[in-house]
Amino acid sequence: MTIRDYHIPVMLNPCIEGLAIDPNGIYVDLTFGGGGHSKAILERLDKGHLYGFDQDSDAEANIPEDDRFTFVQANFRDFKKYLKLYGVKQVDGILADLGISSHQIDEPTRGFSTRFDGGLDMRMSSAIDLTAAKLLNTYEERQLHKILGIYGEVKNAKTLAQAITSRRAMKGFDTTADFKEFLQKFAPRGKEFKYFAQVFQALRIEVNDEMGALEEMLLQTVDVLKPEGRLVIMSYHSLEDRLVKNFINKGKFQGEVEKDFYGNQIRPLEPVVRKAIIADAEEIARNNRARSAKLRIAKKI
Repeated sequence: MTIRDYHIPVMLNPCIEGLAIDPNGIYVDLTFGGGGHSKAILERLDKGHLYGFDQDSDAEANIPEDDRFTFVQANFRDFKKYLKLYGVKQVDGILADLGISSHQIDEPTRGFSTRFDGGLDMRMSSAIDLTAAKLLNTYEERQLHKILGIYGEVKNAKTLAQAITSRRAMKGFDTTADFKEFLQKFAPRGKEFKYFAQVFQALRIEVNDEMGALEEMLLQTVDVLKPEGRLVIMSYHSLEDRLVKNFINKGKFQGEVEKDFYGNQIRPLEPVVRKAIIADAEEIARNNRARSAKLRIAKKI
């Protein structure tokens, strides 16, 4: 399987430029996936080294034969701990592409896609106990309401949560096709696909604790980056982007930026570009999955 078959890297050049690569520096790709971003980083390294993280064992098939590369099969929420095991305390740059890979979406057995029938799995790692089916069949109505409303921004989240708990009392949810058929009656006419995508997104985020993992990862970047080190993060929905934006601009996820006695802002990072970078029309035409991507670049103060 080629990198292109597994996943077409989104905004590849802006990501690599954002890292401002030192050929002898140490870099981290926290979402290795198909290896597209990692390959581009390695092409710019001389005596430097790259550490690639991915919790999905399928990504191992894309590991390059390169002495300058080390693959770590782990969730990026633990990346600081694993780097320490390799004797690495600080690095020159960190990259994270938060979207799920094309491979994960296009593999029916993974249950991520609304286009294929498969088991309601949605786990990014087989080490995770919770599946989408287990979530739908066991979570209380109030939990479902919260997940659908916050993570999926589903407008009729309360009604849908009530319907899910009523339906499972008679028959549990097992497959994506069955679940989509159930969702059909709740989807706005003409906007069914968007509705399915919102609901599936909500389940996926909860199954993989994506927001919790993102917060933990971002907090660790401050210690791991060298002064002037670059942080390059690409997100695909407003919840992720809001966390990334707030952390870069304020040094925390909520509230206003703190200031010292003289009114100077107290924050560990500063944005390199003021607004998020988005894909151009040409790239979106080539790769539709780039349409919702937002890239933010920061450096450690």
